[in-house]
This record gives sequence, structure tokens and C-alpha cells, in this order.
Amino acid sequence: MTSLGNSASTKKLGNCIIRHDAIFKAVWDWFILFLVIYTAIEIPYSVAFLLPEQIRTEVHGSGRFAAMLAGSPLAVCNLCVDLLFIVDIPINFRSTYINEGTDELVTQPKKIALHYFKSWFVIDLLSAIPFEFMIYTEKKGATTLMGLLKTARLLRLVRVVRTLDRYSEYGQAVIILLTCLFLLVAHWLACIWHVIGDNQTSSDGWVARLSKQIDAGSVNNGSTTGNPSVETRYITALYFTMTSLSSVGFGNVSPNTNAEKLFSICVMIVGALMYASIFGNMTAIIQRLYSQTSRHHRNLRIVRDFIQFYKIPPHLRDDLEEYFRHEWSYTKGVDIDTVLKRFPDSLQADICVHLHKKLFAECTAFRGASEGCLRALARRFDIRRLLPGQYLIKQGDEVKKLYFIAKGFVEVSNDGKILLVLGKGDVISCEYNSPTSIQTAKANASVLVQTYCQIHVVDWQDLLAVLKVYPDFREQFTHHLKLAYNLGNFEQDEYINLSTNTTPLEPNNIEMQHLRSTMSACNNLYNLNALETKLDKLERKMEYIDKRFTEMMSKISPLIKKIAADTPSRMKQATENRIR
Repeated sequence: MTSLGNSASTKKLGNCIIRHDAIFKAVWDWFILFLVIYTAIEIPYSVAFLLPEQIRTEVHGSGRFAAMLAGSPLAVCNLCVDLLFIVDIPINFRSTYINEGTDELVTQPKKIALHYFKSWFVIDLLSAIPFEFMIYTEKKGATTLMGLLKTARLLRLVRVVRTLDRYSEYGQAVIILLTCLFLLVAHWLACIWHVIGDNQTSSDGWVARLSKQIDAGSVNNGSTTGNPSVETRYITALYFTMTSLSSVGFGNVSPNTNAEKLFSICVMIVGALMYASIFGNMTAIIQRLYSQTSRHHRNLRIVRDFIQFYKIPPHLRDDLEEYFRHEWSYTKGVDIDTVLKRFPDSLQADICVHLHKKLFAECTAFRGASEGCLRALARRFDIRRLLPGQYLIKQGDEVKKLYFIAKGFVEVSNDGKILLVLGKGDVISCEYNSPTSIQTAKANASVLVQTYCQIHVVDWQDLLAVLKVYPDFREQFTHHLKLAYNLGNFEQDEYINLSTNTTPLEPNNIEMQHLRSTMSACNNLYNLNALETKLDKLERKMEYIDKRFTEMMSKISPLIKKIAADTPSRMKQATENRIR
């Protein structure tokens, strides 16, 4: 529906008015479309093969009425098709449409009727009239007139073309449609070819020659037959048109009279045009099917040129190429931001909410958020897909974002020592100051990806800006947000305030203070095991040092005592030596 169609959709429809985009109308249109395709096959066959045969074989009356009395399934089926075509007319009189000039939904019955009169009414009316019941077929020329009137139903094929045109962007659908078109044209030409041969007065016509060939074969076999059957003539005619359209032409069925030769020339021209059209479309379809692969190779070549130009080390080069292939396998080269820029802001927000809806549903911090709050948050989130062995963040890096793990496992390590392993549903970040300050927090640990991970990422400043707009949700968010690991803490002397406010936090921002205290408690809780391990090691080292010190003192004490005892006598002897 168009942009104005949304406002128009609120209009109350009158009695028996059907919306053009309703499910019933869509199903009905497709049903009528298949009936039109059926008539496109049945009418030429009936006009070219069945009606002349009925005139030759029936003595009293012919046409559909006589066939219905005889219990012909084809006649009953055609009657049902006619009735459905008649029912389609009042349905179209009560179906809404979009005004092409104003893009508004038209629901007024008078405007709908006038629009239908000017567009498809005449064609639908001609295709719904049962001419077979109105013409007495025993009169001379009645069969020809009936056939011409029945072909008026083929005008409905214009609708089929307009309906199927919307599928022209799909390569496989175009191939199927072109194949069906080729077969349908071959069917029509086969019917015309039979009419030309059947009306030839000379014995050189292809139908007469076919009869002679069958009679000759029957005589050789000792049996007698009359004219070739309808099935034989149709298959032979279709065989000739297929070989002519495909430029094969075996020659065993060939034109002999002038009329047949002229028609064969026309068939060859049509075949050449269809040949060029089909192969031209096939080339374009193949290029379209391989365009994605070609774009992938082109982008990969750009990455490799970048690696070569800047002399990227081998280990980084492998990571770049592997990440590029992995990202391409998910996105197929489609950039979300580039696609979203084509749509209005409201639709962008709806799409972003859809992309992150699983996170909003499973994370307790986002429960209770209003629709507007979720739409604002969703536009600030990003999705990252990481490979095993890649770092989400390294120890000492600046921490600016909040990471929500949606898939996979990551390993948190400090100075090479594994602290814990986190997985789906865990949140990693640090305590954060107000948006008016420069954040100086550094990661106290490295986060290494262990398996294929999908992580939702949001910048702290963007998150705080949204929470400031929605204060009712801010308290709930700060209360329910639980960090699985706190990557770093903010100290008071680390703030560099950029505003006139002298305090590091926003004034009266009790919620953010509560958030930071909660994060600090989580960090102390998860680091407790590591601290206890370090204390145990320090105690063991102190015990070892004390033991070694005691042993050294036990060895040194006798020596000190001996030195202390010998010192007075040595000093006395030294004094006497000086006096002498």
C-alpha cells in the first residue's frame, strides 16, 4: 500500500465493497488468471480442431449445447468457466483501487464503477458472453464466426501479462514464464497451421498429404482408415511449429501450397524473434544469478590488494580474509545501513526492532520498555559476528560499549589466566560515567571468542542518551542490568569533566550511581576467586621466606657469638702492637 494508503485504510468500506489487497481478492484474481490461461489453450484448440470436426460428424445441431446434452466433459467445464467469468464482473464492480494521481484508496461505488467501465469492463464482458448458445451452427459460415467471437476471450491475456510482470525480477520465474510463452505460441501456431491445411482445396495441403501417408500405411498393413484423428493432426501440427520455431526443421512435415509457405515464413520470423528474446533474457538472468558471486570476488580482491599494499603481516592477513568470508556468508554483501537509508525513519525503526527483537525479549533489562523506547534503542544497536580466535576486546583497550552475547562462547582472561567463560545471555561492559565526561576506563581483561559468536553492541553514550529521554524506563534498566563480567571501574580522579558541572556524574542522577555500584559489586563478586588464589600464593611465599630466614639465623648466630667473644682480645692485642 502507498504512503497515503495507510491513512486511507482507516476509511469505512460500504456494503459489499471488497478491498483490492484483501486475501479473498488476491485468491480470486489468481483463480481467474488460471482460468484465462486455460481458455488461452482451449479456445484455439477448440476452434481449429473440435468445431470443424463437429460440423463434419453431426447431422442435427452442433455446438456446445448439443455437446452438453451428449454429456461432454469439455462442454461442462467450459460452461463453468463462462459462469465464473460472469461472476468476476460484479466482483470487479465492488473492488477498491488506488488512484494513480493521488495515491489514495477509492472506496466510493460510483467512482469504482466508472473506473472499471473505462478500463477492463469491455474486455471482461466480451470474454464472458457465451456466443456458442447464440449462433445456430448449421448455417454456412457459422463455425468461422463462432471461432472468431471465441478468440475475443484471449484479450484477457493482457491482464495475465500485467499480473506476471511483477515477477520479472526473479530469474527462475522469468525462465519458467519464457518457457511457457514459447509453448503457448507454438500451440497457437499449430492451431493456425491446421486451419490453413484443413481449408486447402488441393490435394497438396499438408493435411491431405498426411491422410495419404496414413492411408498408404494402412493399405500396406492390410487395414483401412479414414482421415487422421484429431490427436494425430494436432501432434503433427505442433511438431511442425516446434521445429520451425527452434530453427531445426527436419522437413518430413513441409509446406506445399502458397498459403502454407507464407505461413511458414511468418513462423520463421516469429521463431527468430522469440529465439533472440529468450536467449537475450537468459543471458541477463545468468548474469543476474552470478552477479552476487562476481561482487564477492571483486570485494575479496579489494581486500587482498589492501593487504598487499600495506604489507599486512601473515597472521593478520589470514584473520582479515577469514572474517570477510564469514561475514559474506551471513550478509551476502548486503550492508544494513545502506539499505535502511532508503526508507523513512519510522520504517527504519520497525526494521531495527525486528533485527533485535530476540535480544529485547530475552534480556530482562529491556522488559517493560515502551514501544517508543525499544524503537529508539534498536536504531543504536549493532550486530557483530566474530570467529573463534578473534578478540572482542583486549586488556588495556578503552571500553566504550556494552556487549550482549546472543550466540556462542567467549573466554575472559587476565594476564593469560582464564577467569571465566561466558555464553548466550551474558552481558560484558564496564561502569560508565555521564555523557558529558571523557571516559578513560581501560579493560582489565581480554575477551577471546571461543566459538562462532553473534553479539549485539551498543555505545554507552547512545544508551545513556536514550535513557535520559525515557526516565521511566531508566530506573528499571539500571535495576535489572546484570554484568556477567565488569571490564573496568571508573575512579573519581579519572574523570575529565567537559561541562560546567564540577561533579563527575550528572546532578541528581541516582539511577546511574545505583548502576555503577551494582556493576562494582558484580565485578568484586566475579573477581573474588582470583583474589583468593593470589592471597593463598602470597601466604605460601611468606611462609617459605620465614622458614628460610629462620634457617639462616640459626646458621649465623654461632658465628656472630664467636666474633663477639674474640673481638676484645683482638682489640687489646692490636693496641699493644701500636704502642710498641
